[in-house]
Amino acid sequence: MWEGVTDIFSQITLIDIIDIALVAFLFYRMTLLIRGTRAIQLLKGLLVLLVAMVISDRLELRSINWLLTQIMTIGIVAIPIVFQPELRRALEQLGRGKFFGEGIFSSNQGDEREATIKEVKKSIKVLQTRKIGALIVIERETGLNDIVETGIKINGEISAELLINIFMPLSPLHDGALVINNNLIKAGGCYLPLTEKPNLGKELGTRHRAAIGITENSDAISLIVSEETGAISLAENGKLSRYLDEDELESFLIKLWGGNEERSKSFWHWRLGN
Repeated sequence: MWEGVTDIFSQITLIDIIDIALVAFLFYRMTLLIRGTRAIQLLKGLLVLLVAMVISDRLELRSINWLLTQIMTIGIVAIPIVFQPELRRALEQLGRGKFFGEGIFSSNQGDEREATIKEVKKSIKVLQTRKIGALIVIERETGLNDIVETGIKINGEISAELLINIFMPLSPLHDGALVINNNLIKAGGCYLPLTEKPNLGKELGTRHRAAIGITENSDAISLIVSEETGAISLAENGKLSRYLDEDELESFLIKLWGGNEERSKSFWHWRLGN
């Protein structure tokens, strides 16, 4: 047996290793692309059907196996239609040079994010003082183009003045969520999925539930300013931290999104550690 294994490994060349590594990397990037989106649930459904088809074939359940085979055939044909948003997002990122890694063609991403965090902090402070409700979603690895498409595209450079004006009462975009990525406001007035957690406090309204909901479906960070109390909250990984001040908010954003080595840590793991 060991001789057969040795023979197999002896036939592997450097080109084969590079080939396998490239395929693995492509699958990894595709997984990041659909992680946290509805596509991952569809993939799980296809996987369940595939397992059921194999089991029915082994048990010789011919009728069930035939039915599952037909469903799988239809599913494979429908994949390009079902995954159309994800495929379009992949092609867009490939064209922008972001598919193979965030920031490949940008060396000053960390500086841009630091400046963005400063502008967000300034705007949050003003919104808190005036008790103006706000909901800001910060996009990280998981693409939020499906959310952006529900709102009005802006694609404007982030500034505290622009952020404040967007959320001013009677503004056309003040009721929805604002989506930002790096140093750009991608869209405003966006609709977010609401969390279905049953144990949330009654004092939390739609804005807070939407902020939690988007972080359950993606790795995004949500910032909330309460219209009633002016309290600042942050949602990450489906969990909500309330009653932050602007300095504490800035520290959290630097850790979670600032581009340093610790930004990939869980918000709650970092916070408990401090």
